[in-house]
Amino acid sequence: MNESKPEAALKRIEMPLRLTLLGLWAERLSRAFWPLWTALIAGLGLAALGVQDHLPLEVDWFGLVSLAFSSVWALVHGWVVFRRPTRDEALARLDSRLPGRPIAALRDSLAMGSEDAATQAIWAVHRDRMALRASAAKAVEPDLKLASRDPYALRYMALTVLVLALLFGSIWRVASVATLPAPVGPGQAAAGPAWEGWAQPPAYTGKPALYLSDQKGETLLLPAGTRIQLRFYGAPGALILAETVSGRTDVPPASNPTQDFTVRQSGVLKIEGAGGREWLVTLLPDAPPAIKPTGQMDRDADGRFKQPFEATDDYGVVKGSVSIALDLAAVDRRYGLTPDPEPRDPVVLDLPMPMKRDRTKVDQVLVDDLSKDVMSNLPVTLTFTATDAAGQTATSQPLHVVLPGRRFFDPIANAIIEMRRDLLWNRSNAPRVDEILKAITYKPEGFFPNTKAYLRLRTVISQLDSASAPLDTKARDGMAEELWQIALMVEDGELSSAYEAMKRAQDRLDEAIRNGASPAEIDRLMKEMRDALNNYMSQQAQKNAQNPDEPSKQNSPTMKMTQDQLQQMLDKLQELMKEGRTAEAQALMQQLRDFMNNMKVEQGKGQGQGQGQGSPGQQAMKDLGQTLRDQQKLSDDSFHGLQNGQQGQPDPNAQGGQSQDGQPGDHPNGQSLADRQQALKDRIDRLGKSGTLPGAGDPKGEEGRRKLDQAGRAMKDAENALRDGNLPQALDKQAQALDALRQGIRQLGDALAQSEQDRNPNDGQATADATPRGQRDPLGRDSADSAQIGSNGPLRMDQDVYRRAQELLDEIRKRAGDQARPDQERSYLRRLLDLF
Repeated sequence: MNESKPEAALKRIEMPLRLTLLGLWAERLSRAFWPLWTALIAGLGLAALGVQDHLPLEVDWFGLVSLAFSSVWALVHGWVVFRRPTRDEALARLDSRLPGRPIAALRDSLAMGSEDAATQAIWAVHRDRMALRASAAKAVEPDLKLASRDPYALRYMALTVLVLALLFGSIWRVASVATLPAPVGPGQAAAGPAWEGWAQPPAYTGKPALYLSDQKGETLLLPAGTRIQLRFYGAPGALILAETVSGRTDVPPASNPTQDFTVRQSGVLKIEGAGGREWLVTLLPDAPPAIKPTGQMDRDADGRFKQPFEATDDYGVVKGSVSIALDLAAVDRRYGLTPDPEPRDPVVLDLPMPMKRDRTKVDQVLVDDLSKDVMSNLPVTLTFTATDAAGQTATSQPLHVVLPGRRFFDPIANAIIEMRRDLLWNRSNAPRVDEILKAITYKPEGFFPNTKAYLRLRTVISQLDSASAPLDTKARDGMAEELWQIALMVEDGELSSAYEAMKRAQDRLDEAIRNGASPAEIDRLMKEMRDALNNYMSQQAQKNAQNPDEPSKQNSPTMKMTQDQLQQMLDKLQELMKEGRTAEAQALMQQLRDFMNNMKVEQGKGQGQGQGQGSPGQQAMKDLGQTLRDQQKLSDDSFHGLQNGQQGQPDPNAQGGQSQDGQPGDHPNGQSLADRQQALKDRIDRLGKSGTLPGAGDPKGEEGRRKLDQAGRAMKDAENALRDGNLPQALDKQAQALDALRQGIRQLGDALAQSEQDRNPNDGQATADATPRGQRDPLGRDSADSAQIGSNGPLRMDQDVYRRAQELLDEIRKRAGDQARPDQERSYLRRLLDLF
């Protein structure tokens, strides 16, 4: 059958036609009946929220009747305006979206010339063309927009109410609508008395409301704070309330038709009269919350304190706070703390609360920074308070601690901060603060480290001199803020001399050791001293390289220290401080000072290519060498994973590495192979962006950079393969990365050597003996302790080399033919054999 015929074309559009017809049904139903489903959704949402449980009965019935009338009107209105869509209307809509209305043309007939053969031929060709156009018909989407019919967006309001009800209410509350009693009319009142009642527990308990008429038992278990609502119908006095659960003293008449009270205690609830009931009410008490600090207070390096705490409540803690007050009895009242402190309100901080709805047990950590407060680094008491939804509060026992704050280890900065504290402690200290600040700034040459800070401090001294006694609060607080900023400048300011920066770092670390600084502060100061030492040693190495014959300025013999020895000394110093061995740490610190005062820096492994860490290019080459070794180790671990059937999971045999700078490597135990590969890729990216790679603008240097980019792309592909569990492909990509990395290192090394030769043409020649002879690759070549695996030297041309190569090939063939090994491993070994 020819598919371009008109009959076939009409059959092919059957499915789009049906979909279009369904769209017409949806469109006209929504336009006609949107008021109906809006009213029903709004009523359902309000009922699920339990609105009917909180409104008078009359209002509930008015709402139900209004909803019923609205629904009937919406149904009738929708029935009147609704027009049932037809197949012809669907065809017309489908045809309107096609060029030339081909469906109408297919349904037309020839009005004249039906006897003429030429006319019939032309008509047939026209219908065939229309059939081709009709065959491309697609279903027309319905127009469900109702903005013009609902300008106030009532349908969205109803949906919002329903969503809120589903989130915060309960769909089961809708059933309580069916329990609403009918309003009592005159005829019913004549027939006898009637009553209804509800017991509504507090919302925070999460317990449902009880309709008392439905309670079959004679006991009620009600939480404290439950609201009881009763309504009496019939002749006045026919029903009387008797209760002992509210504990009220101003009790309204027991015959009032409306009774409303709260359960405060266990007792009896009784409705006396015809049809009345009696219950024994047992109160479920709402226990007060409890709160206490847990663990010790910690101090961050920047001065923030961390105090964990725990709060509990049977229904949940709503909020909490902590009050921090000065523990005056524990303060060492000397110097500026001798006078009584000025009256000051305790500092009150809000406690962090979890976002989850269940707060019956809260385990959180209070983190804040009160370094600028006068109580910083002084004894204080912390009193925690918790509040539950019932308004009950609980207070913890006072916690006596020294309030952590930022500590200043520069002696001048520390003195400025102490004067700031004294000024805030009591304004009567202003003359003493003025005198000490003048002493600090007397003859600042060679003593005061920061000129800008010195000038600002002199300005504060002038303000103290000119201020009238006593200082007003605004002036005192302004001076305190200025002293804080000056202390920060002295503590953290930049020093122009690397030697001065190193000395300052040593002094601050020494001060921290004597004052018992926290581990976080020790780590920060150790990092600062490492950076200062490295910067100083780099400058010294460049100076020694430029002036190799300059005589030493020291009369004592020159001390020599390698980079590895320095790193070992720093690591030992940090270990002693963390273990609390203060005396040994101070002795080692003094030894480090002696070394740095008179020292000739040598390269870590005895190589004669510079001093200390060498130039940035040499350090970058060392980092590339470490990366190459780590990549080789990762490739070995990946191969072991292939043998053991692992799929990119952490290798239990992988050992954490350590780079040449003494820092941990990027592959600690438990880290997956893919994560290790990502870390190596990130390291290559950082080196490329650091600007320290040698040979910028040199052809070999640029070629080396291109090879590093190629290695990075191969590493990324290897990482993706590891995450997909494809170890054979990962091994191939890792091999490509290793090859590109070796070539890049070789090119960059040549560029570095050429640049050093151009800069120092009289330097000694590097010799082949500089390569350690203790390591060789499997083919007998020297494995230099440089940025390469193996060397550029030729193979050792003796029988032992050929024998070893043959043994390796035989072992690979043996493993490739071992049917007990995994298919992935044997496939990889066969591809490896194809290379040879």
